[in-house]
Amino acid sequence: MTSTYDQTVILGSDPVFLDMMDHISRIATLNRPVLIIGERGTGKELIAARMHYLSSRWGQSFQKLNCAAMPDTLLESELFGYEPGAFTGATKRRQGRFELAHEGTLFLDEIGTMSPAAQEKLLRVIEYGEFERVGGSETLQVDVRVLGATNIDLPAAADGGLFRHDLLDRLAFDVINVPPLRARSDDIEDLVMHFGANMAHELEWPAFNGFSQAAMQTMQTYHWPGNVRELRNVVERAISTAWDGEEPIDILNFDPFDSPWRSGLPKTLHRGTAVQTPTETQAPSRSLLPDPQVRYDMKRALSDIEKTMLTTALEHNRHNQRVTARHLKLSYDQLRHALKKHDLL
Repeated sequence: MTSTYDQTVILGSDPVFLDMMDHISRIATLNRPVLIIGERGTGKELIAARMHYLSSRWGQSFQKLNCAAMPDTLLESELFGYEPGAFTGATKRRQGRFELAHEGTLFLDEIGTMSPAAQEKLLRVIEYGEFERVGGSETLQVDVRVLGATNIDLPAAADGGLFRHDLLDRLAFDVINVPPLRARSDDIEDLVMHFGANMAHELEWPAFNGFSQAAMQTMQTYHWPGNVRELRNVVERAISTAWDGEEPIDILNFDPFDSPWRSGLPKTLHRGTAVQTPTETQAPSRSLLPDPQVRYDMKRALSDIEKTMLTTALEHNRHNQRVTARHLKLSYDQLRHALKKHDLL
């Protein structure tokens, strides 16, 4: 069975996804730098690989490097290589990724994290195809197509002095904006079945009967902050904990960190905003009690409180509506009605 992350496999039929794939096919054959922009887990590395294998460079090396995975000094030596004696421990010459990718493609993930010095060298090699190894003086010539990827706003980073404007201009011959999974919900069922079949095959199940209608609906309405990578984890986790594949799988675990032993720990969401879940016996704060000297629109105030509770519960449960309904002690239909009432769908 084909590996889920095979460099030739990118699944999807949603119109938004197909538009992106058409864009990739049109620019893949051009010998120009391209930026791939998208949230974490959207498959930026797969897209870069597809561009390489659709280009005339497909028979040459496809090099990949995560720029955020190493300190600045190591990043430069990894990209450009080094000469003996360039630093402590450099006992022999070592080729960098640009030399290894000669006549091929170099994919630089998290390119927005590069240091100013590395950015300057990268600009030169993209512009002129030349560089020197760390600790060396010989100018080397290479023919490499550079593909960069990031999940940050590079124009904003350039305006803030964190990324070179001239490098951004050189990289952005064209930009592929990868849609998040929530924008291509029509693809979720196909991805679920693909990941599920692969996992069932890995576990040597005689059959895989998919997921129940309720489980599939939950996955289709979930927000997926981790996108396709998170979806794959949820699917494989559900299958790994099921007994067998005789019945459709109905139990999903979106949060593997969830535990009854963590209930006393503070939970923070969205950059440290604490979310507290009041108990049934907890008395309302005095700040919520009406001031007898003030006239209130009680109907509107109760509506605002209800909307706040719904919004907070959705965020707390990562926009899983079925879990949110249980959290609020509502039926699924009651929750959906309340969400529609407050324009939260």
